[in-house]
Amino acid sequence: MISEGTAFTFAMIFGIITVLLVRSRDMRAWEAVCVGLFGLYLGQTPVLFTIHGLVTWVINGFSHT
Repeated sequence: MISEGTAFTFAMIFGIITVLLVRSRDMRAWEAVCVGLFGLYLGQTPVLFTIHGLVTWVINGFSHT
């Protein structure tokens, strides 16, 4: 289960990325994924739990030493 604080943090991060991307008026595939993730975290849909597991796995993969 995802906590409210974690969902808020991810929504804020992806929200800031979304604002910067929209202002640049140029959107590539990975940027569209960031916008989609922002929508998922903001909406708290049931799919969020699966997506959050994937995002956590990717982040842990990059930060693993």
